[in-house]
Amino acid sequence: MAQKILVVDDESNIRDLATLYLEKEGFTVEAAENGRDAIAKFAAVQPAMVILDIMMPGMDGFEVCRELRREHDVPILMVTARGDDVDKIVGLEIGADDYMTKPFNPREMVARVKAILRRFEGGRKPQNAITVSNLSVDKARRECRVDDQLLDLRTKEFDLLIAFVENPGIALTRDQLLENVWGYDYGGETRTVDVHVQHLRSKLSDARVQIETLRGVGYKLVETPA
Repeated sequence: MAQKILVVDDESNIRDLATLYLEKEGFTVEAAENGRDAIAKFAAVQPAMVILDIMMPGMDGFEVCRELRREHDVPILMVTARGDDVDKIVGLEIGADDYMTKPFNPREMVARVKAILRRFEGGRKPQNAITVSNLSVDKARRECRVDDQLLDLRTKEFDLLIAFVENPGIALTRDQLLENVWGYDYGGETRTVDVHVQHLRSKLSDARVQIETLRGVGYKLVETPA
């Protein structure tokens, strides 16, 4: 069965372009022209993913994202017409999985959609659990615990943590993390890695591990004294 994608944008040409390229790749597309319509359409069709414009009149994309995140973990690709990093960072912080800047290449949009869905559906097929100090990660169950406390990690946070625990003590560049976790090259836009690492660090505050920053390189996971 074809996966449904909900495209939310107040510009009809953007909705039409996204629909054209996504349907060519075998997706079923539902479209909404504003935030309220998006919430209603989401409830009606339960899409596999949402492509969400930020700048819309009335209920903007940030509000829609917050509303969806209250009850759903559906992948969200946010789209902004501005090159300002603030929009992108805010989108990631409130729960978006990725972002694009208008005007965008529709083929790149399709590539990002496929990569996000692949990672979200568990593109890696883990074989066993990994333990580093008092941190344990069960890749098959997609669960992470510090001691016996289950952590609430978002999809990309969990995938990012897997990259670190599979390579403890090894320096990982931002480009490597983008390729391994997001599934493609962002073309140098590595800020998304920094934002997700910041979130992950806060959730690992009770673990006896830390994600060290390697200036000019990237990050590595190291154990800390008990």
